[in-house]
Amino acid sequence: MPSDTPPIVLTFGLSDPTGGSGLQADLMTLASMGCHGVSVLTGYTVRDSASCDEVTGLDPEVVATQARMLLEDMPIAAFKVGACTRAEVVSAIAEVVADYDDIPLILAPDFTLDDEHVLSADELREAIADLLAPQTTLLVADATTLLALAQPDGDAEAPSLDAAISHLLSQGCEYILSTETGTHRHVNTLFSEDGQLRQDMWDRGSHRIMGLTDTLGSAIAALLANGQEPAEAVREAQEYLYQAVRNAFRPGMGAYMPDRFFWARSSDDETPPAAGKDATPGEARH
Repeated sequence: MPSDTPPIVLTFGLSDPTGGSGLQADLMTLASMGCHGVSVLTGYTVRDSASCDEVTGLDPEVVATQARMLLEDMPIAAFKVGACTRAEVVSAIAEVVADYDDIPLILAPDFTLDDEHVLSADELREAIADLLAPQTTLLVADATTLLALAQPDGDAEAPSLDAAISHLLSQGCEYILSTETGTHRHVNTLFSEDGQLRQDMWDRGSHRIMGLTDTLGSAIAALLANGQEPAEAVREAQEYLYQAVRNAFRPGMGAYMPDRFFWARSSDDETPPAAGKDATPGEARH
């Protein structure tokens, strides 16, 4: 790849017409972090900034064919996988990325659009847990998602969060960033088979903000594509997200959205930083 070509990141996910989450959020984040984003649609949503009315999935064969065309044409430096609509789509993606096991994969699954949609189906969680998680370099998920992935069929007694993380790591996932949003703060904890590597805490605003997981996952993917180690990428990605959230705006009548190009409107810094340098998240423990 020519030296003047930015790292290329391939992201799989849903189209979100608001730009708050999904592929649109991924592509904005990747561009802001100095990467060229290419995308494979897993489905599309009918929604605004307040609610989601419909989720429609694409044919798994179409998903796989588009991904392979991109991979045969361009040198991909990282994968990011977001929301998938059904187990067959997950299987198609897993089969594609298995042929490129030297490329880091960031997995940021989303089951939160609507409990009535297929995104919450047991078969989908089981496919992610069995087929994608074992190939994952870094999994970004909240406690509810981690517990669901560790016990996707829901038949047995739910494991503890520590047991769920240990199980997913033992299955092949290299790193897990467990995210938690409390009443007043965000707490993100990074784990590997060596145990807890770092924990970061930062204040939570009063507004509902769309696309936090997609933005964080894409920022990590961008930093890995630029050659950073996972723990350092997690640190810088959180600094970037913190600044984007601190500058969040409300374009409609619903949720706020991170300003992923906060640096472009800042009078203090004329060049785009890889991450914010002031008022950064607090590092609680290493």
